[in-house]
Amino acid sequence: MKKLHIVGLGLLGGSFALAAKNKFPEILITGTDANEKHLLDAQNLGIIQKVTDTPDADTDIVILATPADSLGDLLLKTLGQIGENTLVFDVGSTKAKLCALVAEHPKRRQFLAAHPIAGTEYSGPKAALTDLLDRKVLIICELEKTDLNLKEKAYQLFDALNLKLRFMDPEEHDRHLAFVSHLSHISSFMLGKTVLQKMEDEKNILDMAGSGFASTVRLAKSSPAMWAPIFTENKGNILSALDGYISNLTAFRDKIATSDGQGLSEEMTEINLIRDILDLEK
Repeated sequence: MKKLHIVGLGLLGGSFALAAKNKFPEILITGTDANEKHLLDAQNLGIIQKVTDTPDADTDIVILATPADSLGDLLLKTLGQIGENTLVFDVGSTKAKLCALVAEHPKRRQFLAAHPIAGTEYSGPKAALTDLLDRKVLIICELEKTDLNLKEKAYQLFDALNLKLRFMDPEEHDRHLAFVSHLSHISSFMLGKTVLQKMEDEKNILDMAGSGFASTVRLAKSSPAMWAPIFTENKGNILSALDGYISNLTAFRDKIATSDGQGLSEEMTEINLIRDILDLEK
């Protein structure tokens, strides 16, 4: 692994760069970002060594780490720039539309659809962490459509970064992520909004906020520039997830309204089973 190029030098792009530099000390990492401050920060933090909009002809891997709604045009542009020995992979949170877009592209075999299940509520190059990806799951879609030799380059990087690979088709990926990632962010944003509205009348409400509130609303600090495109790109699956969520909230509200303490207790006891499932996943 000699050359890496990254488009989008925020949390994920920056973390890939820092981790790659840590594992391959001699690697040359180039990159670009539409945000001039991010670009300056990335240089000052040593995330990249060279600023360029176009990857060198002998670049091993190009990583696309920009908002979900920009990845389609960016992928097509990048495939038109690269040499035959360069692999491109994205780290976006939606996959079906992107894979469909390049299904018949002449350089389809130089693309790998990937999504690391890693992140924090912070954004930008200053949020990047060398160990953010360590032991995290990386979902890969349509692996069979990527060139065998180029896959080896990806495996070299993924293995060095200690990523755990999982394989899904794009539609399955988007459907599952709507429930376990996208819906949780919406819930957090809406809880944050509800409390902010209450603060208009009662300024001291946050004095009573404990660790439960802090952990539940943590995701509401996430980047709107990143998450608004995810919500629209995966609209169909997210609307389905929201419909089920709203239905459950309404039924739970009805139990509270009728003072159905036993029903509430029984339902929460059933939901407690999620604890055992999550413990098994650790």
